[in-house]
Amino acid sequence: MTTANVRHRGHDHPRPRSAAVVDDIVSQLAEQGHRDTEPRRLVIGAAAAQGRPFTAEELCVALPCVGRATVYRGLRLLVETGQICRVLLEDRELRYQLSHQGHHHHLLCAVCGASADLVGCDVEELLRQAAAAAGFRMSGHWLEVYGRCADCVIA
Repeated sequence: MTTANVRHRGHDHPRPRSAAVVDDIVSQLAEQGHRDTEPRRLVIGAAAAQGRPFTAEELCVALPCVGRATVYRGLRLLVETGQICRVLLEDRELRYQLSHQGHHHHLLCAVCGASADLVGCDVEELLRQAAAAAGFRMSGHWLEVYGRCADCVIA
């Protein structure tokens, strides 16, 4: 695999959480025919405010004024439209985080929970070849890399 771009997300790499982020996502959703609603804006804002991968339940707790079903529907829409991505932690707990969009994988720190996007997937062809050799037709893949971030290696 060649070197890929890494975009850090976690404790030492704050991300913009302004109303502009919410407006940008709402605008992208509107271009795809989705309505601009206050509950949807609240879900997007709460997702943008998270400093690390989060669970649907954490969003429900952060948004007591928004119904649980609305939070889950909002997350599903945001995943389907590429605004957020799913992250599978080492303990097999499914979490979410804002996405830079496009195909990517994650580097996940097993110590502090920080995550970094691994952009540029050079394993696709290798996986296709392995699948074909096994008589399997691949339709996609999902890769998470677990380890320790630079801060936790030093600590």
